Amino acid sequence: MSPRRASRHCPPPNARQALGSLCSPWAAPRVGPLPPAPAMVRISKPKTFQAYLDDCHRRYSCAHCRAHLANHDDLISKSFQGSQGRAYLFNSVVNVGCGPAEERVLLTGLHAVADIHCENCKTTLGWKYEQAFESSQKYKEGKYIIELNHMIKDNGWD
Repeated sequence: MSPRRASRHCPPPNARQALGSLCSPWAAPRVGPLPPAPAMVRISKPKTFQAYLDDCHRRYSCAHCRAHLANHDDLISKSFQGSQGRAYLFNSVVNVGCGPAEERVLLTGLHAVADIHCENCKTTLGWKYEQAFESSQKYKEGKYIIELNHMIKDNGWD
């Protein structure tokens, strides 16, 4: 009886060195779970969020799932009113999705806005200003409103 060759059950020869005796030419065919991966193989976990903001900056995160939303440096104003209370105006945000734009009459006049939601937990956070119809409100175009009750201060706030 000749010894069984394990070449069809083991990785190519250059990877066999890392696995050592697990892939000797006389190894029996493997039945059951594979051994842990060697140290040189990097196994990565899937990301929870689409984007991570820099750890050295103060940031705002979703109050429901802790997904990063905005850096404090992107905050334009704290004096806005959302549909459910106070809100902040941001220049840019991450990990949010936009719904379809619709015209709404807000406290400052008619605007075309799109609701924004957290991409991770799908909670509606506020809206994005797509278009302002009054010249004094044009600075809001392309900016984002996030309501305070949907975000928390995260990282570096003392």
